[in-house]
Amino acid sequence: MSNPFSTGYIPFVVEGETFETAYKIFGDLKSKTRPLLVLHGGPGIPHQYLLSFAHLSAQGIPVIFYDQVGCGLSTHLPDKPKEFWTEELFMKELDNVLTTLNIQGDFDLAGHSWGGMLAANYVISRNPHGLKRLIIADAPASMELWSIGTNALLEGFPQEFRDMLKRHELAGTTDSEEYQTGIQQFSEKHLCRVQPWPQDLMDAFGALESDPTVYSTMIGPSEFNITGTMKPWTVIDDLHKISVPTLLINGRYDDAQDVGVVPFFKKIPRVQWVQFAESSHMPFFEETERFFQIVGEFLAE
Repeated sequence: MSNPFSTGYIPFVVEGETFETAYKIFGDLKSKTRPLLVLHGGPGIPHQYLLSFAHLSAQGIPVIFYDQVGCGLSTHLPDKPKEFWTEELFMKELDNVLTTLNIQGDFDLAGHSWGGMLAANYVISRNPHGLKRLIIADAPASMELWSIGTNALLEGFPQEFRDMLKRHELAGTTDSEEYQTGIQQFSEKHLCRVQPWPQDLMDAFGALESDPTVYSTMIGPSEFNITGTMKPWTVIDDLHKISVPTLLINGRYDDAQDVGVVPFFKKIPRVQWVQFAESSHMPFFEETERFFQIVGEFLAE
């Protein structure tokens, strides 16, 4: 990005161990404009692919990114047991970022995919009084509904393709070249439809490939084969606790199909839902101008 930015590391203490959370800020946190904190997806896919959100800093909005522990420029922990990787860990990290940057009293929060799940549950669990506006982008209200949506999307592929995926999943060979090629074919339709993929997205997925610890532990081998610790995750029964104005986003071809998004719309009291007709999971790449117009107007209200 051409906008000026600053970077740094925030110490994050967990059970007596100190890790580092890498952050990047576009704009000036000392300005009178409320900052936007952006949570990346995965879990385990670092912030690079979301850098287009920095365009909002041209409107005077300070925009903050950070890599959650386990990925990107933050501390990697490939040897930690699966019990270490919990949603509460990432909520505590978010607490720490807000406090260290001293914005906990006045901020907006945006989360994409897993980041949207984390953002929703953070607001439910913490009820942060300094939060003014919430953006939940391309995220489900439960992993069960996410799986229903992705299974429906798989029905749009040939039977032999679906059989191949199932065969590898049953055999435990999801790291095979054939299965990984299948993931890419699915992703080109339902993750990002821009071809070739933007470099920021390629960089983020390259980082995931180099250390898949968090993603494989919490999600599993793919977006449509959820076997990780997040499989039973849901916030449906608690969505009424989100009281701040909320912008809900998904794409027509999104992994986050309507079935997984509807509970947010039905249960959050002050919510508006915008669907991007030509987008899948990343409308900020696929319909960039409209996406940031809508987001900018929401944050300015």
